[in-house]
Amino acid sequence: MRRFLVLLVLIAVIVGAAAAWWLQAPLTLAANQSLELEIEPGTTPRAVARAVVQAGVQTDARLLYWWFRLSGKDRGIKAGNYEIPQGTSPYELLQKLVRGEEALRAVTLVEGWNFRQLRQALARAEQLKPETADWSDADIMARLGHAGLAAEGRFFPDTYTYAKGSSDLAVLRRALHAMDRRLEAAWAQRAPDTPLKSADQALILASIVEKETGRAEDRAQIAGVFTNRLRMGMLLQTDPTVIYGLGEKFDGNLRRRDLQADTPYNTYTRAGLPPTPIAMPGRAALLAAVQPAQTRALYFVARGDGSSHFSESLDEHNRAVNRYQRGQK
Repeated sequence: MRRFLVLLVLIAVIVGAAAAWWLQAPLTLAANQSLELEIEPGTTPRAVARAVVQAGVQTDARLLYWWFRLSGKDRGIKAGNYEIPQGTSPYELLQKLVRGEEALRAVTLVEGWNFRQLRQALARAEQLKPETADWSDADIMARLGHAGLAAEGRFFPDTYTYAKGSSDLAVLRRALHAMDRRLEAAWAQRAPDTPLKSADQALILASIVEKETGRAEDRAQIAGVFTNRLRMGMLLQTDPTVIYGLGEKFDGNLRRRDLQADTPYNTYTRAGLPPTPIAMPGRAALLAAVQPAQTRALYFVARGDGSSHFSESLDEHNRAVNRYQRGQK
């Protein structure tokens, strides 16, 4: 009897050691690369184990299932899209599934992009469901709960991660809410003497500042110039708004006739701000719009190295234009 008990103990030790080794040993994958695993909502633990094997993990689905069961975490496995890299052990696999560590992709929305460029980036994004592909801009805003509001400038430029198969509308919703928060925070910090009447006007000005800024250190100064002009009732006379108004007709060359053609976005012919933003401003541009530099400058011109020269008078500005734009001393 004693020998029998010793044998049972020995067998238990061997089985336990084998199980411990199996749990920590890397799973063999059918391909020499990571595998993708998709778990639908409502999938049972047994079906999850089968799905792992069907994805290309070379092991016994029954072993996986009993591991899930004996761990006590089988009911905690979450639906989602997962990546199983080389070297993953059964223990690590279960932890990943329980924590819901989905395989994430990312798309970057760049400061200064317009909404057309944003939509193009979403259309190119890896494994992002193009739910809005055939929708108009107005359709998108309506689905996001902002019917009648122009889409331009309403999405915060940042890098957004998403799970495989996520909808582009979900990414847009996150970017919209991010801009709402950023804009609200910036407007709460506005200078007391700002000529801007609303947060929407701050967003429009910020979009212009974003497009006009070559160097970050000039951003507040540029905002100061436009703020001075708004306060004095001067025309903003900023090329990016004209270019935006031309849309896809713009061929890279801004001509005199373009500056003279009256459109809602031509700030050479119409006073005040354009009707909508012209691009996505980042946080720094938002803050510059509401907290511009205290300056007397009314003009600026690009030096050609990314920086700008600021002038208080038209004569000084004309000299700067001759020097930096026309190469005259």
